[in-house]
Amino acid sequence: MEMQPVIMKILTQAVEKNRVAHAYLFEGKKGTGKKEVGLYFAKMLFCESLIHGHIPCEQCIQCKRINHGNHPDIHIMEPEGLSIKIEQIRSLQQEFAKKGVESSKKFYMIVHADKMTRSAANSLLKFLEEPAANTTAILLTENIGQILPTILSRCQQLSFQPLQTKELIHNLQINGIEGDRARLLANMTNNVEDALQLNEDEWLLQGIKLVLKLYEALSSNNLMDTLLFLQNEWLAHFKDRKQVEMGLDMLLFIYRDILYTQLENDDELIFVSQKSVYESYGLKVTKNELFNNMMTIFEAKKRLEANVNSSLLMEQLIIKLQEGLSFV
Repeated sequence: MEMQPVIMKILTQAVEKNRVAHAYLFEGKKGTGKKEVGLYFAKMLFCESLIHGHIPCEQCIQCKRINHGNHPDIHIMEPEGLSIKIEQIRSLQQEFAKKGVESSKKFYMIVHADKMTRSAANSLLKFLEEPAANTTAILLTENIGQILPTILSRCQQLSFQPLQTKELIHNLQINGIEGDRARLLANMTNNVEDALQLNEDEWLLQGIKLVLKLYEALSSNNLMDTLLFLQNEWLAHFKDRKQVEMGLDMLLFIYRDILYTQLENDDELIFVSQKSVYESYGLKVTKNELFNNMMTIFEAKKRLEANVNSSLLMEQLIIKLQEGLSFV
């Protein structure tokens, strides 16, 4: 697994040296891969045929059951409603009092551990103080400040860092998202979950097409046609401030792509499928002009944050981009 290399190294060494802690706390922002790493760690613990002593084989019954979410000795707990209640913790304790079905090991993961009620947290604390043999616990949280200090002291804490763009692209590819779309989503968010949600949003897919059409209109240097496109198509799709901001981001990516094309840095391109178009347009503009266009879009984003009328803002932006001006 390429996600969170520092944390994976720590967990790998724990498995190889047989020094797995009885409880871990994975803390970090949403979408940093905490649950994915936790499940991979479970496979490292349960796999019947580890490769090189730490890589799950993905073929044994243990790995397959974990992948399908139906392993009898692995329990994942999430909030019921707004919180994790004491009844859930007690049920977990009762389950772990039983002998393992598939092996002598037991594994549980508590998602959003910060949402435990006070009574649930105290009940879990007793569980952590007297861990059952061959039991591994993982607590996940995006808000470590809400975890009881007494629970923190009984867990090995691992902090998850925001994913790098290349890591996120790789994870999106694993989920079947390829090409321009994967690169675009990875540049719009550093959050796997948000990227996957955006990918399912038909609004975004149509928005990508409109942004490319806007760029084509801008490069034609026909101001009236571009303003007509803005009124008839763009503003009907990009309505609220957040949507307009996303549209501006995508437009910015196009100009950035053209600059990277001039610099012959294809690895950084987002809309790779547009490379031939970029090469043609890149012959007509200088790097300084591209930089000015990008700064003009940045300035438009700042004005948008100040609640400027988005329709008027876009009209001004188009005029300034085609005339090579900046906001004042």
